[in-house]
Parts: sequence; C-alpha cells; structure tokens
Amino acid sequence: MAAGMLYPAIVYAARDTVPPAAFVAAALGLIGLRLLISGGEAGRAWRPPLLAGAAALTALLPLDPWLAARAYPVVLSLGFAAAFAVTLRDPPSLVERLARLREPDLPPEGQAYCRAVTWVWTVWLTLNAAVAAGLALAGSDEAWALWTGLLTYGAMGALFAGEWVVRRRVRGTVR
Repeated sequence: MAAGMLYPAIVYAARDTVPPAAFVAAALGLIGLRLLISGGEAGRAWRPPLLAGAAALTALLPLDPWLAARAYPVVLSLGFAAAFAVTLRDPPSLVERLARLREPDLPPEGQAYCRAVTWVWTVWLTLNAAVAAGLALAGSDEAWALWTGLLTYGAMGALFAGEWVVRRRVRGTVR
C-alpha cells in the first residue's frame, strides 16, 4: 500500500504542523484498511498481528503521542514478523502457503526452501522493527524517516530480488 510506504515521509514533512494524534489516527486507518483487504487463508495470518499493532498504537498514544506516531512502522514489522513466525510453529509456513497458490503440489524440497525463506523474512522483519524502534526512541526524525521511509524498502526490494535469484538457481532455471 502506497499510503503506508509514504507514511514516514508524511510524518516527517508535516511534523511541525500536524498533531501526533492525527498521524496515529491515519496509521490506525491504514491498519483498518489492511484488515479489510486481508482475505483468504494468507489474510487470516495477518489479522491478529494487525489488531495487536492497532492496540499498541492506541495504548501508546496517551503515554507519548510522538512515539506513537513513529511506532506505526515498528508495529507493522513486528506484526508481519509474528505472522511469519507463527507459521513456522504451525506449518505450512507462510511462504509455502503463498507458493502453493501457484504450485499446489509443492515437493518436499520446495517445502523446506519455503520454510527457510519464511525464517529469513521473520528475522529481517524483527531486525527492521528493532532498528525502527531504536530510531523512534532516539528522537531523530531525520534518521527515523530515512530508515522507515526509504532504506527499509530498498532492503526489502534487495531481499525479494535476492530470493528470486536464489529460487531460480535452486530450481535450476537460471541460465
């Protein structure tokens, strides 16, 4: 969702004119929108973490409004990490569930590969949440906006691209 990706830039650009509660309301609206569009089996994995993220933002708002405004990327990363992690405990892994949409008869080595990719995403999202939380707590709006609004997406793009290349090699389809 483009609005979620733009959230850090909007918070950074409007931080001197918009109250933090308005940003939290926007973040809650984005979470609500994600809940509405998360259908099917894969969508069920996202619902509990998204609801927990909304509750965390709501609880944090009266304690520290600016921290709550900067916490949206943190709760999303933690929520998505939790969704991936839960499926590691209760297989099939989330990546396998997505892979089976295109390849219903996924062989055992494909299942193992999907599990490994699920681990990679779980670790990445957890580390991303830790960095975003550290920057939010440190109070550097510039560093927080740069990480959560740009560098995170660059790293995720590199992770997607790297996984695509590895997957092609594992399947023997790279020439």
